[in-house]
Amino acid sequence: MSNQLSNVAAVVGIGHTDWRKDYAAHRAGEAGKLDSIGLASLAFTRALKDAGISRDEVDGLIVGPTTPYERMGEVLGIDARWGGQADAMLAVMQATMAIHAGLAEVVALVYGNNQRTGKTNYGGANAAGGASFLSYVYHAPWGFTSQGALYALMFQRYMEETGLTSTQLGEVAVAQRLAASLNPEAVMQKRITVEDYLASDFVCEPLHLFDYCLVNDGGVALIIMSAERARKLRPDPVMIHGVGRYDLNRGATSLEPRLTEYYLPAQQKVAAQVFDMAGVGPEDISSAQIYDSFSCHIPLALEGYGYCAPGEAGRFMQDGNIKLGGRLPVNTSGGHLSESYMQGWGHQIEAVRQIRGTCGERQVENCRFVHYSSDVAGKAVSIIYGR
Repeated sequence: MSNQLSNVAAVVGIGHTDWRKDYAAHRAGEAGKLDSIGLASLAFTRALKDAGISRDEVDGLIVGPTTPYERMGEVLGIDARWGGQADAMLAVMQATMAIHAGLAEVVALVYGNNQRTGKTNYGGANAAGGASFLSYVYHAPWGFTSQGALYALMFQRYMEETGLTSTQLGEVAVAQRLAASLNPEAVMQKRITVEDYLASDFVCEPLHLFDYCLVNDGGVALIIMSAERARKLRPDPVMIHGVGRYDLNRGATSLEPRLTEYYLPAQQKVAAQVFDMAGVGPEDISSAQIYDSFSCHIPLALEGYGYCAPGEAGRFMQDGNIKLGGRLPVNTSGGHLSESYMQGWGHQIEAVRQIRGTCGERQVENCRFVHYSSDVAGKAVSIIYGR
């Protein structure tokens, strides 16, 4: 695998909105004060401040799929010479490629989503995204219209094949809530036990309430810059050491790849790409940030990327490896389950915070490399951040 994109770009600025405060206000009956564009704009302003640069230095712009590109640029006052729209993981990859190609030097990645205020529906006949994005909607005539149903069906089969138990799966929610309890920005901070997890209601068996992500308003922004320029700007730029992607398209709308192979072939191919590009292996990774719209993403990624052998994730988690202080702390901010559901964007800023060493009580000791993994919508994507 080519290493031409390794150490080409670095993250120099991060920002996000006050999602804990906003969530509490919403629960108290207050309407959200900002729409998705406003939330993204606030995060962008904070990211610029963190980077220590002016808006006029930004010559590239990528916006999340929840905001229109042209309007976002207009509101931010950015006439980008290069830009577009992408999800969190592809936005980082595209910014890196643009910098490598000389299309931009400083790229702002901005995301805002007022999904809770807007009562976005992630299940049912009117599920967000529709058939253009969420392939399970093709199965609506049979009542199969939610992501929770998809992952429940998939993981039930996985559990029967591997012997992974509900007690072992509960370790994900427990570990991430522990991390969230040490994160002042997290929406959910009350610690839970495996017993609490098992006593919680099923939403779609075998998935309990604590296996599901939050739904909240918020915004996230990153400033990515050429590595050469980043080193001159600040002493602690967070380098992008490796990126990788592999899509499972054959049989995708039938859901077959996910239901029978659990992303494993795609993850293994991406692992070869991203670790080779970064020049590291699973043993070198200090922490993993794994897209967790549902908790079952974590055991699948642990196996797919070689942190444990296929079929052994249950034991790996039960032995405490994914908790803070363990072999591979996972989603150290609390992730989508407990910190904030920002569709993968929040994981990027947590990776940056861990590499910088600014996470306080939840800081991973001597954190050198953080692996971000996403395996949604039939595609596997990875990014390795590091010093």
